[in-house]
Amino acid sequence: MNYLRFAILSLFLICSSSWASPQDGKITAVEKGLLPANVFKGDQPWTLQERMQHYGVPGVGIAVIHASKVAWFKTYGLADRETGELAKNSTLFQAGSVSKPVAAFGALQMVEAGELSLDADVNSSLKSWKLPENEFTAGSKVTLKQLLSHTGGLTVHGFGGYAVGDEVPGVIQVLDGSGPANSAPVRVDKAPGEGYRYSGGGYTIAQLMMADASGKPFEVLMDGLLIKPTNMTQSTYQQPLPSAMLKLAAAGVLPDGTAVKGQRHTYPEMAAAGLWTTAGDLALFTIEMQRALKGESKLMSKEMAQTMTTPVDAGYGLGWYQKSWRIGVFFSRWLG
Repeated sequence: MNYLRFAILSLFLICSSSWASPQDGKITAVEKGLLPANVFKGDQPWTLQERMQHYGVPGVGIAVIHASKVAWFKTYGLADRETGELAKNSTLFQAGSVSKPVAAFGALQMVEAGELSLDADVNSSLKSWKLPENEFTAGSKVTLKQLLSHTGGLTVHGFGGYAVGDEVPGVIQVLDGSGPANSAPVRVDKAPGEGYRYSGGGYTIAQLMMADASGKPFEVLMDGLLIKPTNMTQSTYQQPLPSAMLKLAAAGVLPDGTAVKGQRHTYPEMAAAGLWTTAGDLALFTIEMQRALKGESKLMSKEMAQTMTTPVDAGYGLGWYQKSWRIGVFFSRWLG
């Protein structure tokens, strides 16, 4: 897989009750006090600028959540390294695999509405394409729950996207690895439910299931299910970006430090990697998840939120990877 390091890296922090209302001192503590997971006597903290330089990331957006509200949101560095354009809070960036928990939330909303089933054969919902049967599915069918938890035995870890000027395949071409698709076919090559294995291919099947069941394009569906209700005004799954939003989009760089051809890639694999957003909008999504877990969300029940965040295998739930830290239970995307 060809991984891309884009110019704006999203960070959103879920902090303990020790965080007060936004104050310059608290912001400075983040900007100048970064520490590794394991700290030894004599270790000195890093500044945010030092870490950006170390990883070759021109720009960073940070949003801090306190008491289920955005305490502060600030963006640093450059939106376009080549032109020197500064990054702003309105700068959009590609969220990469953070697209998955957002998409999973939408899928589970459809489950609660009775439009999809967590445990039925995915082919019962798929209309425009079917997941090919083989010896691995003979005894057990792939389910939506398995797609969202990476336990369906599916292939294709992730996707490289399509540069400006490249022909972009449709979702079915991606799933079949046909036409202009630059990835392998998405197939079952391991018994469903046998264990965890990361699969962006599985999330692409979930994307098609959602579109087929609703009769709406995935990006339009997600606008109605989650993005508009949570007021994520700087977020979209549209691929490529419409012209009005394109002028706000950060340019990308490759892992070797060279600029991305045409500044950014297009991802027809929207659920797996296609979200454009800001750290501030991701914080709003996280707050909605917090509300759901407390039984205060109008978009998802407490029971479904608990299902979503309960590990199925290897610490991975339905879109979220769960890890215990010193500040309590912190749900984060595993970027693979």
